[in-house]
Amino acid sequence: MDPVNQRVIVLGGGVIGLCSAYYALQRGMAVTLIERELPGGDNCSMGNAGMIVPSHFIPLAAPGMIAKGLRWMFNPESPFYIRPRLDPALARWAWLFYRHSNAKHVEKTRELLRDLNLESRRLFAELAQEEEFGLAKRGMLMLCKTAKGLDEEAAVAAAAREIGLEAEVLDAAASARLDPSITMSLAGSVHFPQDCHLDPARFLASLRRRVLALGAEIASGVEIDTLDIQNGKVRALLSKGRRFEGGHFVIAGGSWSPSLLRQAGLKLPLQAGKGYSLTLENPPELPSLCSIFVEAKVAITPMAQSLRFAGTMEVGGLDLSIDPARVRGIVKSVRDYFPRFSETDFKGVKPWSGLRPVSPDGIPYLGPVPHLPNLIAATGHAMMGLSLGPVSGRLVADLLAGEPSFRSIEQMAAGRFS
Repeated sequence: MDPVNQRVIVLGGGVIGLCSAYYALQRGMAVTLIERELPGGDNCSMGNAGMIVPSHFIPLAAPGMIAKGLRWMFNPESPFYIRPRLDPALARWAWLFYRHSNAKHVEKTRELLRDLNLESRRLFAELAQEEEFGLAKRGMLMLCKTAKGLDEEAAVAAAAREIGLEAEVLDAAASARLDPSITMSLAGSVHFPQDCHLDPARFLASLRRRVLALGAEIASGVEIDTLDIQNGKVRALLSKGRRFEGGHFVIAGGSWSPSLLRQAGLKLPLQAGKGYSLTLENPPELPSLCSIFVEAKVAITPMAQSLRFAGTMEVGGLDLSIDPARVRGIVKSVRDYFPRFSETDFKGVKPWSGLRPVSPDGIPYLGPVPHLPNLIAATGHAMMGLSLGPVSGRLVADLLAGEPSFRSIEQMAAGRFS
């Protein structure tokens, strides 16, 4: 049996937790993974758009986001909504988001996001050599319905090229030639050839098989409610009489992380951003590339013979209920860009919802919790959780092993708002 002080306890069965467990196991560490869901259960990683996005080097907190958010707030079908409530944590998060929504912040963080996504892309390709999970390295199209949208995306493409990313601005005809399997109604698009896509459910199943094969213990259907902290270290995670002891602990619980981290003295600014997806099993047409409707903020991903549409950012606490108006907004946008589709194609399709953990500056939290050297926080990835899964897991393993990472991650410090 492994000595208790050598065991790593990973809390979280989503992509960040599974990748953390996988790379720790690869370093020869003993790992126990604790997950809220039962085996085969649904979590925020399962129903997302499945995109790997070096193109997403601009953080969510960026110039113009406040103005867009205020405009969208009063449209029940819009891509963004904050449910008003008297909550000091929400007020703090909103203030910090406002403080970071500027060009200086984008300039300061864009190389970090570029490097994280490119390294994660490399790790995905490495993992795909061992077991197939539907990785498609075909790039992504940012589909622009309007000339204004295309001009804005062309500016993003220019900024991408400044930091060494590949990006090409296409007119409507060139966009159609790149993906002739789908009929599009566009002003044009921007092609990011380094982006990829996959089926997140297949990827998570593959990860789960790997960690079990490497000897991990998995405790499913367990909700941790207490940290046992003694003499400046975490000794165990507790759940209704069950005790999980270890020498190192990783909190990768997504939107549920802050409540536990508060027990560790860390008031982590983080809000749950609910997103929705709908998956058509037999779509009228099937594109070969993943894409994003720029003006509607909807992501589209082919997965084998099915097609997934995902979108919205609804900040409203730990609430997974479905708002029909938000779903309707996604469905209504499809015909604008893909004219061969109609709203009846979505009849009977069950919407999925998941809670993305959103930091106020658009940068994940990844690093030791201040004053508790054996506790690591790994959360706050927002819409890039799947994309940054492998690199986050490897960075966690580097921290656990006390080894240098492939680049500085000081900007991701868990205590940066303390």
